[in-house]
Amino acid sequence: MHENDLPSYRDQSDEVRARFARIRERETILEVRHLGKRYRSAQGEVDALRDINFSVHRREFVCVIGPSGCGKSTLARILAGLDSHTSGEALLDGKSITGPGPDRGMVFQGYSLFPWLTVKKNVMFGPQMKGADTDGAARDAAMWLELVGLEKFADAYPHQLSGGMRQRVAIARALVNQPRILLMDEPFGALDAQTRAKMQSHLIDIWRNIDITVLFITHDLDEAIYLADRILVLKAHPGEVQEIIEVPVPRPRSAAQFNSPAFRATKARLEALIHPATEAVPEDEQVVTPHMIRFTNVADNVE
Repeated sequence: MHENDLPSYRDQSDEVRARFARIRERETILEVRHLGKRYRSAQGEVDALRDINFSVHRREFVCVIGPSGCGKSTLARILAGLDSHTSGEALLDGKSITGPGPDRGMVFQGYSLFPWLTVKKNVMFGPQMKGADTDGAARDAAMWLELVGLEKFADAYPHQLSGGMRQRVAIARALVNQPRILLMDEPFGALDAQTRAKMQSHLIDIWRNIDITVLFITHDLDEAIYLADRILVLKAHPGEVQEIIEVPVPRPRSAAQFNSPAFRATKARLEALIHPATEAVPEDEQVVTPHMIRFTNVADNVE
């Protein structure tokens, strides 16, 4: 099928339309209203985010994508309470987000585990900080490690685990506090392709089995389409909401759907938004081909 023959990314099956109708009936967990972030620099004030508006329903999976420098990670940090905003507001369950809290779990691209603690004690850390006794925290940690498939590695240290396993520990540590929303900032960006695919499947299984809402930052278009109910697309410089796309690919998702018309049409739309064909490349980002010195016979060219 030629790209021009693809259906519109807005085309949805009856099954997909029914799924989105059910999502819209759920309560709204997160509301972002006219959110902005402005930095002061040597060159003056710079807008990182401008007039961001969206909402997320309970148990919805929302991905945020956009070109490099559009403020995706800044948005995640603001929602986690790790950074402040300069205009607008962000509300979780109707309450303003003004700092970190156990109602939000955060998973970073870096594993952010305590290297001197075992896997189990890393997961126990959150409940103990909230006042749980050792036995209660240990029971909670064991339950969540079983959920992410790492119960056999409870006494291992982070350096003894693979990258994917460490990220599963980070997810368990974020979920043990039973947050209302899980914020994930490119959590699989440092993993190899095979491990990344496995982690995506692990995350979908976790999300399907517990009461959690997910806001997931990524630069990978395939990952966003595979994971998300909706995709929030940001513009660059400053970050603004360009479009919110309802993913028309039915659930449950599988790798076989990557070549389906709905998947390909959605990816084509995302590529058009993020990399417009007429987009001019800024002078400071233009690639300059260096002068090359030839070290082989000119008649011996490769194809």
